[in-house]
Amino acid sequence: MSITSGKLFLVATPIGNLEDLTPRARRTLDESDLVLCEDTRVARRLFGASGPRARLRSLHEHNEQDRAAAVMEALAAGEQVALISDAGTPLISDPGYRVVSTAAEQGYTIVPVPGACAAVAALCAAGLPTDRFAFEGFLPAKAAARRSRLETLAAESRTLIFYESARRLAESLADCASVFGGDRPAVVAREMTKVHEEFVRGSLDEVSAVFAARGSAPKGEVVLLVGGAAPAPAGDDAIRAVLGPLLKELPKSQAVRLAARICDADRRYVYRLALAGDEAGDPGVA
Repeated sequence: MSITSGKLFLVATPIGNLEDLTPRARRTLDESDLVLCEDTRVARRLFGASGPRARLRSLHEHNEQDRAAAVMEALAAGEQVALISDAGTPLISDPGYRVVSTAAEQGYTIVPVPGACAAVAALCAAGLPTDRFAFEGFLPAKAAARRSRLETLAAESRTLIFYESARRLAESLADCASVFGGDRPAVVAREMTKVHEEFVRGSLDEVSAVFAARGSAPKGEVVLLVGGAAPAPAGDDAIRAVLGPLLKELPKSQAVRLAARICDADRRYVYRLALAGDEAGDPGVA
């Protein structure tokens, strides 16, 4: 339950093209008493020639814990506070969690002002499945830790989305190909909404080769997307566990068709399992 006092607005800002600042976002920033931002110099670009009416205060990983108390004081005084990041949606691989969490615990109203998000923009244009995806933020900078993280994701069937430093892109692509397999589909989205926007699509081996051939590290902001792992085929025991109950309720052909669909298995193979159960007199499959 919210209390009657100031409000905290989470304002998405452009990831490159300043025309992507929504009218609502601009109005919210113009009406705010306090704007929290990673870099005050970057934030000033979002305001008109007259400059911001609001007080600008930096908020980054090193001062967020201390800054939270000051933000709560501003909210308690009835002020409108806006939280932005240098680019995109606040808190998505950017500071702000502690401030928002504290405000929520104390009952203040928190208002999202949606807009650009690099992860979602890249996913929409990548050409990879969008129905299920996992956002993993930045991979570890050190090679051993990065490979360890990737190994925990090797069996993940959802589309994977990473933010990556341009100077580490070649190393990360090589590690992804090594851990996931070079034939896994991948996309690198670079400099989205800017003049040199680029999408490189192909297998991990192919995309890795493109950037390796360029010699020097690419410039700009990078989102790396990797297609999910193919589901592991169901074993005979798993198929029988699904097939048995269906055979008790449905004709064999229909039971086999449904079991094959549920288990993502070849229908002819499932039918042979059903016949084998008949011959063996197996009550679980006959």
